[in-house]
Amino acid sequence: MKIIGIICEYNPFHNGHLYHLQKIKELFPDSLIVLVLNGYFLQRGELSIISKENKTKLALEYGVDIVIELPFVFGTQSADIFASASIKILEELKCDYLVFGSESNNLESLQEMVNYTLSNSENYNDEVKEYLKKGFNYPTALTKAMKTATKFKSNDLLGISYIKSITINHYNIKPLTIKRTNDYLDITSNDNIISATNVRNKYQNDERISSYVPSSTLKYIQKISLDNYFSLLKYKIITDHDLSIYLDVDEGIENRLKKAINKASSLPEFIDLIKSKRYTYNKIRRMLIHILIGYTKEDNKNLHLEYIKILGFNSKGKRYLNQIKNKLNLPLTINKKSIIYQYEIKAAFMYQLLSQEKTLDYELTNKPQKKA
Repeated sequence: MKIIGIICEYNPFHNGHLYHLQKIKELFPDSLIVLVLNGYFLQRGELSIISKENKTKLALEYGVDIVIELPFVFGTQSADIFASASIKILEELKCDYLVFGSESNNLESLQEMVNYTLSNSENYNDEVKEYLKKGFNYPTALTKAMKTATKFKSNDLLGISYIKSITINHYNIKPLTIKRTNDYLDITSNDNIISATNVRNKYQNDERISSYVPSSTLKYIQKISLDNYFSLLKYKIITDHDLSIYLDVDEGIENRLKKAINKASSLPEFIDLIKSKRYTYNKIRRMLIHILIGYTKEDNKNLHLEYIKILGFNSKGKRYLNQIKNKLNLPLTINKKSIIYQYEIKAAFMYQLLSQEKTLDYELTNKPQKKA
């Protein structure tokens, strides 16, 4: 039996995610699927429109055998940190393959880019920074620094981070790509499979989305109030005397935050006021989440995985966990005194304020969901 690892945010779970799972089952009929799932706040600094609990339910319903939490402290950081923690979890659970969606679907090119960046790391990183200063977006800056004609998009860049983590750590996991059938930035397509961005945009605009998501997704999807989010964030920024202690608040941007917060009447307007060549929209959104949750640079130092939290499993997944639990390097028992757990509680509480979900109760219970 092959153990297949996937890494997803399910914001929301849509037809493309179902296609992903179906393709894995076609490629590996006798397999077990382990999902590393990001929770309430996401890698691009967004708020999930489905709670962690309900995303776990959807994953188990549509074919995942084991669901593992990607903690908030890793899930809201740059692609390399997000990928590094996710891949470590999959390696710990003895996964044979990592299967991820790719817009280029060219594994050889992705591996070549990883090899180039690792062998020319100092010069490469300096060149990336220079291109960013010139106003190029992150994917374009990476492409130019590599001096390649190949155009990489955001999902490819995340895939590169996955492969980089596997390569650096000499993990046994083999990466495998599945061709993405859409562009995650597209918000106009009406195909059967559209991006999560497109689904969210249509839902926000009160358009019907039943053609683009499995039926069960509709039970759990919800609108998160960005007005409430902005109000809480505004209070935090105005009343906090030192924003520079929070992760990603660098290079004096805290002064710009203080000046812009009273000028803006909405979150998008606020982000536009502080946007610069050095700060992409994603980086700003991640920074704002860290400010709101209170995630400090000090707490981020020397951060490492301390345990593996199981969110859910089916009977097949349970048998596998029982089989390997004594071979794991990380415990399956949560350390409630750890920084990781404390921030997960904070994230759950904040998400509860912004949604209709009792996420704090769910988080404090810490009981994996079971599917027969």
